[in-house]
Amino acid sequence: MIVIARDDNDRKMIQEDLEKTGSEYRMIKLYDNYVFISQEGGESGERLYSKKFREKSVVDVSGLRIGEGLVVAAGPCSVENEAMILDIARSVKAAGADMIRGGAFKPRTSPYSFQGLAEKGIEYLVEAREETGLPIVTEIMNPEYYRYFDRVDMLQVGSRNAQNFDLLRFLGKQKKPVLLKNGMGNTAREWLETAEYILSGGNGNVVLCYRGVRGIENSTRFTMNVGSIIYAKSETHLPICADPSHASGRRDFVESMALASVAAGADMLEIEVHNDPDNALSDSEQQIRPVDLKRIIEKARALKDLLSHEI
Repeated sequence: MIVIARDDNDRKMIQEDLEKTGSEYRMIKLYDNYVFISQEGGESGERLYSKKFREKSVVDVSGLRIGEGLVVAAGPCSVENEAMILDIARSVKAAGADMIRGGAFKPRTSPYSFQGLAEKGIEYLVEAREETGLPIVTEIMNPEYYRYFDRVDMLQVGSRNAQNFDLLRFLGKQKKPVLLKNGMGNTAREWLETAEYILSGGNGNVVLCYRGVRGIENSTRFTMNVGSIIYAKSETHLPICADPSHASGRRDFVESMALASVAAGADMLEIEVHNDPDNALSDSEQQIRPVDLKRIIEKARALKDLLSHEI
């Protein structure tokens, strides 16, 4: 059971009533309201991500409002060196992007693959933000690394950590915005439940990011079911992002998947961009060039604008 207190008097009354009944509960402050979460109702109880709790949320990332219009985060899979990320940051800004994405800590399937530049990569991302004015989003893998992320605008939880519950609980105690990807084997419902771990800690600054799931189809890197975006939009007040780069695994498919995601209701796109994608140190096949990003952004924003007007 979830009960919302609108003011301090309401909070005291609810707290007294719960204590009188002997109910076990937890109180958090979320969206400027006191929220009481009780065990009553068990697994079928109400959820903080549900539209029953809130109709629509807008997540503020250093002045950029995700959930209003279409936001685009773009940049390389990995930060490879200082000159490279500065060059790409300038390019994606010129193409119309709103944020810079780039991996500093990189979880990879093979231990021998490029793992990123760690804290040095974050330093280079911060330099790119200072030069371009664009907020940055980069992945965090472990709560112990949080000390390196003070100047990061938005934290990304990748697919491999989507059910790293210690990390999710830790991020719930912070206030920094989180871009939360679905696990590559998760159902849409399980994806929403991962968001609940963060929300139930008191951090309401969550954007859900759909990057496809692993299936039997191998024509694309992952199966991108835009129905999952439609389902999530119907169930949650949280903004929805789509990652067509990881889903497609092919740069020539990114545009179509991006537009399909916008048509399904995505509020944000996260796209991998590199100035020399063939020689990128990671995921070279799925990274597009800035000129392609510009075209995709123009089409995606025109589509979003069209869909926002009633015909």
